Amino acid sequence: MTGAFLVLGVPVPVPASVGTLVLAVLPAGATVLTLFAGPARVRRWARRAAGRLAGLSGATLLSALLTLDGTYDESRALFAGACLLVPVQAAAYRWAPRVEALAGGAVAAASTALWTVALLPDASFFEAAGMAAFWCLPSAGAAAVGGYPRLTERRRAHAVREAERAEQLRLAHDLHDFVAHDISGIVAQAQAARFVADRNPAAVVAALERIERVGLAALTSLDRTVGALREPLPGTTEVVELISRFETEGGVRARIGIGEGVEGALSREAAAIVHRVVTEALTNVRRHATGATRVDVRLAFDGRAVRLTVADDGASASPPTPRERGGTGLVALSERVRAAGGDLRTTAGPDGWTLTATLPTPPVSPPPAGPGEPTLERTT
Repeated sequence: MTGAFLVLGVPVPVPASVGTLVLAVLPAGATVLTLFAGPARVRRWARRAAGRLAGLSGATLLSALLTLDGTYDESRALFAGACLLVPVQAAAYRWAPRVEALAGGAVAAASTALWTVALLPDASFFEAAGMAAFWCLPSAGAAAVGGYPRLTERRRAHAVREAERAEQLRLAHDLHDFVAHDISGIVAQAQAARFVADRNPAAVVAALERIERVGLAALTSLDRTVGALREPLPGTTEVVELISRFETEGGVRARIGIGEGVEGALSREAAAIVHRVVTEALTNVRRHATGATRVDVRLAFDGRAVRLTVADDGASASPPTPRERGGTGLVALSERVRAAGGDLRTTAGPDGWTLTATLPTPPVSPPPAGPGEPTLERTT
C-alpha cells in the first residue's frame, strides 16, 4: 500500500507505513527525547514549547492518516496540506519578525490559491476563485491565532510605557510642587536677612534657623523623589541567593544564618553594603583560601548594630589583596562601611580567615553613591 504525500506542492507516492512513521512518530519521538535527554537549556525550552510541539505532531499525524489508504484525492490532499501549514504559519505570525511573518503569510496564501486553481483545471473562474478563497481560510485562521497574542503583547508593552511616562510626570510635579516651594522659601528668607543684617543681627540668626529647617525639608523631598527613581537595592534576600550560587558553582559548602531583628534593623543602604561585603568576601575565598571546604556567613543584631561575619576554613599564604581601582576591593568597602558609621576588619587564625563588618542602625550618614548615582549631602 502506498500513500501520496506532498513535497513542495508536488504529490509523491511513498509507502504509507513509511510516510506515517516519518510524519507522525518522528516529531513526537524527537519531542520526548528532547524533554528528557537533551541539553539543559534545550530541555527548558522544550518544556515551555511542549504544547506547540504536541500540536505540530498532531497535525502531522492527521495529515498522514488522511492519505494512509493509498489513494490521491485533491480535497484530502489540500486538507492534509492545511494541517501542516496552519501550525507553521501560526508560529510564524506569533514569533517571527513582523515583516518576515507578513511576507511569509502572503506567500503561503498565494501558494494555496494557485495550488487550488491548478488542481481544478475544468472549473469556471468563479468556482476556482471560490475554492481558492475557501482554502485560504486556514491561513487566515493561522494569522488570527498567531497574531492576536502578539497584538496583546504590543498593547501591554505600550501600556507599561505609558505608565512609566505618567510616573515620570508625577515625579516632575512632585519636584516642582514641593522642592521648588521650599527653595523659594529659602531665597525669601535669605533676602530678608540681607536687608536687616546691619540693623537687627538677631533677626538674621532667626532667618538662618528658618533657612536650615526649610533646607532640610527640601532635602527630605529630594531623597524621597530620587529614591523613587533608583532601582531596588540588593538586600538580605539577594545575599541568600548569592550564597546559594556560590555553593552551587564553587564546590565549597556555604551556610548563612540571619539572626532575629536583622531584617527590620537594616536600612536599604546598609543592606546594600552587606551584599557588597559578602560578595567581596566570597571572591577572596575563591582567590586566596586554598583548600577551603566551608564558608559560614552570619548576620546578628544586638540592638545597636548589625554584625556581619564571614569565616572560611581555608589556608591562605597572604592576606587578600586590596583592589581599589575597581571600587569593590576591601579598601574601598572599608571606606564605604566607615562612611556609614561602621567598621570592617579581617583577621587570620589557625582555622582560616574571618571578615567582620559592623554597621550601626541607623547609619550615621548615607554611604557614598555608586557611579552615576546622585548623592544628597545633608548638614545639621
